[in-house]
Amino acid sequence: MIYPTIAVQSSARSVISTFRGYNHNMRIGDGDLYDMVNLTSDQYPLLSPRKQRGFYTGGADITGIISKDMLCYTDGTAILIGRDRVDLGLTGGDKTLVSMGAYVIVFPDKKYINTVDLNDRGSLEVSFSTTEAVRFTLCNLTSEPYAVTHTASAAPADLKAIWLDTGSTPHSLKRYSTATGQWVSVGTTYIRLESQGIGASFEKGDGVTISGLKEGDLIDNVTGNPVEDSTIRAIDGAFTILDRGEDYVLITGILDHTRVLRNAVTLERKVPQLDLCIESGNRLWGCRYGVDEDGKTVNEIYASKLGDFKNWNCFQGVSTDSYAASCGSDGPFTGAIAHMGYPLFFKEGCLHKVYGTQPSNFQIQTTPCRGVQKGSSRSLAIVGEVLYYKSRLGVCAYDGSLPVDIGQAFGDIAYDKAVAGAHGSKYCVSMADGTGVYHLFVYDAARNLWHKEDNTQAKAFCSWENDLYYLDAADGQIKTIYGSGARSQTPVRWMAQTGLWGVDDPDKKYISRVQIRIQLEPESTVNVYIDYDSADSWEYVCTMKGVSLRSFDIPIQPRRCDHFRLRIQGDGQAKIFSITKTLTGGGQR
Repeated sequence: MIYPTIAVQSSARSVISTFRGYNHNMRIGDGDLYDMVNLTSDQYPLLSPRKQRGFYTGGADITGIISKDMLCYTDGTAILIGRDRVDLGLTGGDKTLVSMGAYVIVFPDKKYINTVDLNDRGSLEVSFSTTEAVRFTLCNLTSEPYAVTHTASAAPADLKAIWLDTGSTPHSLKRYSTATGQWVSVGTTYIRLESQGIGASFEKGDGVTISGLKEGDLIDNVTGNPVEDSTIRAIDGAFTILDRGEDYVLITGILDHTRVLRNAVTLERKVPQLDLCIESGNRLWGCRYGVDEDGKTVNEIYASKLGDFKNWNCFQGVSTDSYAASCGSDGPFTGAIAHMGYPLFFKEGCLHKVYGTQPSNFQIQTTPCRGVQKGSSRSLAIVGEVLYYKSRLGVCAYDGSLPVDIGQAFGDIAYDKAVAGAHGSKYCVSMADGTGVYHLFVYDAARNLWHKEDNTQAKAFCSWENDLYYLDAADGQIKTIYGSGARSQTPVRWMAQTGLWGVDDPDKKYISRVQIRIQLEPESTVNVYIDYDSADSWEYVCTMKGVSLRSFDIPIQPRRCDHFRLRIQGDGQAKIFSITKTLTGGGQR
């Protein structure tokens, strides 16, 4: 009898030994994972869960964090510099903390504190209104009054006179020069304002706004009668304090007469209302789009005086001046950061980059590009020399030329409300999906890999010493990404889900066997599930528990199907070295 010959089915093995991270697209590589929870690239090319997170501190109302020589954070009305608590009288709401030298500046409260000398603290803005009569005197820079002997529009006959020329606008003080045979204007004249306590709250060099003299009657302190003096009216405006004492301030200006008035005069050192604020080049920089505190519609970029974060209104024509410039781009500012020595201000559709070293040569270059998404102003972070941020279309990397999209791994899921931080070679970003659920992603810039961790919503990040600290929105506590501080005793729960396996085999081949090479720490467990033909019905396969630090294989024999996917879930530390697939040829049916 002749028996039929049965052909031996051919088989081949495919080994996945390099795991490339998160890739939430329909077609992904064998080493990619369609979904994951709490995995990391720390053991690359192996697949492993992240480390335990750490706990730093809790508080009643922590609203912002920043790193200096120590970790600093705001809690209620106070700020903590390391473990020293200082009450600054802060209001409620989220805070932006900006570092400049040894100082921390808190916005929007406009308060500051020196982290080395905790007694050096206060408000950026100061206001003082006089309660006593104010004396206005024309004088020189040393506060010596000028003895004006002739006030008229025509020159005096006495060549030794000090002539106040009222024929020019503005009026000018003149002396006769024997060298030229002409009346020559005194280069700069000054006005001394004297009243009890008028200079106590200010410093030499402060830019102030003086008000109370422009409108209404000017009342003479002796007679009590109204007087009119256009040079007194002109004092109502912005000036720089050139000298000061407890009861006087000195500003530039001209006077027709010495006056003593009972009018209340207000001096204010003001800071513009800022949407965002950063430090660059020993200045604070800020921006504002919309209506400012004076009711004026603005679209401007500002800079403080060089080395002086309290002064934003000093305009003397010198290199240390403050700076303000209008922008022509439309829409609100969505992000700001200092990168490669330049202040950058983003809108959703463009980038404003400030070049120059001083106000006289500052230039703002506008580049149309993918800017920072609205609501994601805290997504900006620098890894190495590259700036990363969340744009409307994805996560972008900017090296100084043009932004590049690095968020293809997110697939068609749109995210917003991103908050990010950077530590070492990693960019950590917490952002919300379309349903409002937050996800924490970590991008390994050295390996170009994304990993998804958990549903942490971070309100702020900062890198300090050997860890990345974040403010957890769920409980208001400051925690650490890499485990500094007290650690939870609960094992990390993790999950890895493959893409679709089998859909790319055109020659009737099927996966007859899967082997997972894994190492489990003692007391760690792993469960394997399988889903056939995209039924979204995960069938339990097996459970393994670690008893020692050794590796072993998990054999899986899928049933015949068109395609399937695996889900590996674990509790505790583990390392997956490889996944081996055995492909077997099938018949025509």
